Amino acid sequence: MPSVREISEHWERQMLSESAALSAASKGRAQEDPECDLRTAFQRDRDRIIHCKAFRRLKHKTQAFLSPESDHYRTRLTHTLEVAQIARTVARALRMNEDLTEAIALGHDLGHTPFGHAGERALNQLCSDGFTHFEQSVRVCDRLERQGKGLNLTWEVLDGIFHHTQGEWAATVEGRIVRVSDRIAYINHDLDDAIHAGIVKESDLPRRVVEVLGNSKSRRIDTLVHSLVENSTDELKMEECVTECYDELHDFLFERVYHHPLTQSEEDKVFGIMNGIFEHLMRHPQKMSEKYLKICENEGVERAVADYIAGMTDHYAVTIYSDLYIPKFWKL
Repeated sequence: MPSVREISEHWERQMLSESAALSAASKGRAQEDPECDLRTAFQRDRDRIIHCKAFRRLKHKTQAFLSPESDHYRTRLTHTLEVAQIARTVARALRMNEDLTEAIALGHDLGHTPFGHAGERALNQLCSDGFTHFEQSVRVCDRLERQGKGLNLTWEVLDGIFHHTQGEWAATVEGRIVRVSDRIAYINHDLDDAIHAGIVKESDLPRRVVEVLGNSKSRRIDTLVHSLVENSTDELKMEECVTECYDELHDFLFERVYHHPLTQSEEDKVFGIMNGIFEHLMRHPQKMSEKYLKICENEGVERAVADYIAGMTDHYAVTIYSDLYIPKFWKL
């Protein structure tokens, strides 16, 4: 009798698009791994990502707004789940591999720093070779998880994670779907958070954007997803007017939200925190755990310090900085 996994692989061959990535045809893993009787290769990757420590830490990392007090603002984890939901919808509609799509989406931000892109910019300045969260996400999967053993993910998942934000597009259609879904998610959800914060109002949006994409977050996402599904084959694309309005909304978001004094006011503080921790650990690497001391020996102190700081949550980074530089009050 065929196993459950073999039945799933047969279903993929019969039902998915010719352009879809098939689990049974994966380019494989860096280390050989016995097949599972129940799950396909991409299903196993998804599960490994969900159960890893870096995934759990995303719930305490900034998405757009630093350390928001309200529980209703997005975190890096809720953003990741929203990307996965949009990407799966598109993948299913285009008859692509949902499991591969979901695995890439769930893993795409595993390497993100504390304090969102402000933290990423800080580490990029501090590291002599620069720093990007998409490269770090692959490093988390390959090198840092499971006490340095890595998650041993398939080539297709790692390729999708690495190419999810800029530069060359992913080799698979599924990876490209995640890249577009990430943009659809953050532009609408960050805007929704900005409206909730009172930084902008729905009435501030460009008139043509509202007319074409819709007058609410859910309608805009629905318009973008429908346009993507209805106009894509191997090449992902939307109607020209939808693309133009998306670009206009993207520019609006950067001008009115990301560069708003409220969202920019904390960036200098973020650099101060990151710089303070970075300089201290460069001088005293022995204060890191054994895992990072091994990286010091094999790849250098700077690499280990960057890995350590990138893995911190917002709160942990503030706590470490406070312990290092803020005087303690005596209790008499």
